[in-house]
Amino acid sequence: MLVQQGHHVLLHGRNAEKLENVRIEFATQGAVESYIADLSDMASVLSLADKVSNDHDSIDVLINNAGVLKAPQTITNDGFDIRFAVNTIAPYLLTKKLLPLLSKFGRIINLSSAAQAPVDLDALKGNTDLADMEAYSQSKLAITMWSNALAQALPDGPVIISVNPGSLLGSKMVKEGFGIAGHDISIGAEILTKLSINSEFSDKTGQYFDNDKGQFSSPHQNALDKEKCRSIMSEMEQIRLRLEQA
Repeated sequence: MLVQQGHHVLLHGRNAEKLENVRIEFATQGAVESYIADLSDMASVLSLADKVSNDHDSIDVLINNAGVLKAPQTITNDGFDIRFAVNTIAPYLLTKKLLPLLSKFGRIINLSSAAQAPVDLDALKGNTDLADMEAYSQSKLAITMWSNALAQALPDGPVIISVNPGSLLGSKMVKEGFGIAGHDISIGAEILTKLSINSEFSDKTGQYFDNDKGQFSSPHQNALDKEKCRSIMSEMEQIRLRLEQA
């Protein structure tokens, strides 16, 4: 959708062959570039941010879209639960590393979910094992909470919005996790496109859009608690500093 509207799009993927196929498909329609990285590997995440920074002086929008529910190996080489690694920590690392490229008019769109559960800080740090859905739900509340805290810390922009793109959309994650085809995935693509570029959202920083309701709404109550959100972001900062110094 973004390419068709004439935007220059940076694609990310972890499978080189699939990524190249997508790049070729859209290259005939507009300007696209591709970057390969495994977002469950924090060194790969940091390298991705460095590559983008080396190639571009500025970006207008960062969409943190990747997500994991189930995986054969749930603990990453960095010692994190893979749901927290991909759904929460990788987006934070990318966001903080790429912030210098975003102007106050830029936007950061973070994928949350209707599934949100109170965050166990020990689980976030990789010290507690969780069941698949519990880990996923906690990771999605965690990204919603740090999105809110970062928006509070950056009142002049860029705009930071967390979004539930729609429940049980027909992604690979939903098909493997729930054994159903899911709803039309374009439902999610449409709201991500709108949040990224439509002027009506330019003053919505720190808010949560629930696409099941088609409007801005209240996330889990913990995401409305500024102190709890700051606590999550403080933990994220400690994790970031440790990973960047490793």
